[in-house]
Amino acid sequence: MKVKVIGGGLAGTEAAYALAKQGFSVELYEMRPKVSTAVHKGGGLSELVCSNSLKSRDPATAQGELKAELSLLDSVSMKAAAEAEVPAGGALAVDRTLFSEAVERLLKETNMVTVIREEVTEIEDNSIIATGPLTSPAMAEAIEKSVPGKLYFYDAAAPIITAQSVDMTKAFFAARYGKGSADYLNCPMTKEEYTAFYEALVAGEKVIPKEFEKGELFEGCMPIEELARRGEDAMRFGPLRPVGIRDESGKRAYAVVQLRKEDNYEHLYNLVGFQTNLRFPEQKRIFSLIPALRDAEFVRYGVMHRNTYIRSPGFLNADFSVKGRENLYFAGQITGVEGYLESAASGLIAGLSAARKLRGKGGVVLPETTVIGGLQRYISEYEGNFQPMHVSFMLLPPIEGIRDKKARKAAYAERAQSELKSYLKGL
Repeated sequence: MKVKVIGGGLAGTEAAYALAKQGFSVELYEMRPKVSTAVHKGGGLSELVCSNSLKSRDPATAQGELKAELSLLDSVSMKAAAEAEVPAGGALAVDRTLFSEAVERLLKETNMVTVIREEVTEIEDNSIIATGPLTSPAMAEAIEKSVPGKLYFYDAAAPIITAQSVDMTKAFFAARYGKGSADYLNCPMTKEEYTAFYEALVAGEKVIPKEFEKGELFEGCMPIEELARRGEDAMRFGPLRPVGIRDESGKRAYAVVQLRKEDNYEHLYNLVGFQTNLRFPEQKRIFSLIPALRDAEFVRYGVMHRNTYIRSPGFLNADFSVKGRENLYFAGQITGVEGYLESAASGLIAGLSAARKLRGKGGVVLPETTVIGGLQRYISEYEGNFQPMHVSFMLLPPIEGIRDKKARKAAYAERAQSELKSYLKGL
């Protein structure tokens, strides 16, 4: 039996790979490059749009634990990331092009996945809908018939500049607190420089959102100018925090802008935390007030776009199937999971669940002590004001009796991996 997966992003490719590894033929539909979106640049599978970072790999963090769980579940994203990794200190970052190419090759090697470059506008059973937050209008209309209302939130992508345009006399490599390799390029600012930058930023001219894009800002993708409007020091306690970063002389700056490598060749850098909705000329003018970026050459300006997600609680089961239509699944950011690897995890669970149900078995619902399991329960059971969510230890049953924060996080991770391994043996 063939299963249709709609959408070739991280969720869709994970679902297709999981199904293929379980012996099912998959038709993977991706509308790009025939039909594009406001932010995608090409037609590659698993294209990373906002950033090339897959976040922390520290095992004692929720993001690090997510990577460990994905690896145990045979994630295609983790396999591709291992091939496309670029230095990023304690984070896992990838060359976007190499990452996409690795995912496509790994899918092809299964001999079970057929990639079809067409837009899908109808919903059928035995399908996994992973069209993402930039679902095409036609598909969104089809989804809306099955979804009791949808919400919008803003998402933004940070600018990318050339490495050679950075003034290295005013920038330095260093790791925060000296931990790990010094992969981030730091651009320090004095109080006077920061104040001038702040004042220009809050007064900068923004792109006026289209009527259909009007909605609420999502905290996890807060544009830098909106963060600045919360107060003059808001950025200094956020992406521009100088704590733990010192130059070769041991001096700490008033504020620090960090740049992260975009590729293995070290030709490109992105401005960490600088997702923005400023007009392009304003980005050039204002970001050039950062001393090291005075002559910065922008290869991509930041953009902001509409993200769509459904109110999953009460609509989706924990295995991402639709209540009342057990052979229809949603996966990825459209379900209200937030983040690259969270999207990948949802697609992987949907793919594994679809394969098991087609064999007359139950769907895959990981233990609530795992970070993926915690996310599954959040999207299916949350009763409050539902908002897109990253993995977090705070979604898991608490561990009592450990006062030290670091030790408690390590305990969460240890418990999660132990119980996931036991669960997988039971499968």
